[in-house]
Amino acid sequence: MTTITVIPGDGIGPEVTAQAVETLDALSLGLDIDVLDHVNADTYLQTGTALSDDDFARVRASASTLLGAVGDPRANTEYARQVLLRLRIEQDLYVNYRPAKLFHDRLSPLRREEHRAIDCVIIRENTEGLYSQAGGVLRAATEHETALDVDINTFHGVSRILDYAFSIATRSVCMVDKSNAVRHGGQLWQRCFQEHVSRNPQLETTHEYVDAAAMKLVADPTRFDVIVANNSYGDILSDLAAELAGGLGTSASANINGSNGFGLFEPVHGTAPDIAGQGIANPIGSILSAALLIERLGHSAEAQAMRLAVQASIEAGEVTPDLGGSLGTKDAGAAVRARL
Repeated sequence: MTTITVIPGDGIGPEVTAQAVETLDALSLGLDIDVLDHVNADTYLQTGTALSDDDFARVRASASTLLGAVGDPRANTEYARQVLLRLRIEQDLYVNYRPAKLFHDRLSPLRREEHRAIDCVIIRENTEGLYSQAGGVLRAATEHETALDVDINTFHGVSRILDYAFSIATRSVCMVDKSNAVRHGGQLWQRCFQEHVSRNPQLETTHEYVDAAAMKLVADPTRFDVIVANNSYGDILSDLAAELAGGLGTSASANINGSNGFGLFEPVHGTAPDIAGQGIANPIGSILSAALLIERLGHSAEAQAMRLAVQASIEAGEVTPDLGGSLGTKDAGAAVRARL
């Protein structure tokens, strides 16, 4: 039996994760689901421990992990960082995989109908860049305070994220950087990209500066198949793509170790403390994240069934208020399961 770990987390995380788990149960895949519902801000505030060694060992022993959301206004930002960065960095989840697909025209903010049908993937390097925590502060809390955040790019890291992006592309790959202004890291990305271009003549390949890429993503997102970028640019572009596809409530993501296949799957909407406990959170992002999880485990037909059920629910308007419906979280999850 395949074991997956589930960390519901904080805020709306437990609410939406419950619907994703119920949907997995409805598929009868024989999964052993190990729920770590004590990994949350309450535990951190009581014990000072964000993710214990024992809990981390349970995660590492599983095939994959489904995460709800982590973060709480009562706890400092270090709590969420300790959970997320330990899960991502210590397991070397260097691929952040963010699909963006529009399920219905009414969810698109774009005026031109022919440009609405976004269906692309943002591949974001997940362990280097500006988010690598390299840097420091000199003369803190003085008028001469100097803060440094170092943008780390290695040949190993850039090469392997490009390997992954090219391996999943069906039509084209667009590499996004700012090499005209950020010269040293940009030159490394450019050299690695050109090597991959020469090895993949069957694919259309383009390069865009990040500002131009953002503009073109809004002007006509249908031109893109796979976009690959560093940590910070990928973070920004993937949120933009999510909004073009209907908003963060429908957006799923995967953090993947491309070498051993382990993945951490999560919706990207965060804990949303302003609506937590009200029963109106959108469970679709969590359900689609669970679809990505089982797809990675070899259940591609069932994953596609989940996506089709989500699309049918959206088309019928049986969704939460953020998508124009009137259902609560539980009923929206039930509407998806009714269509499996």
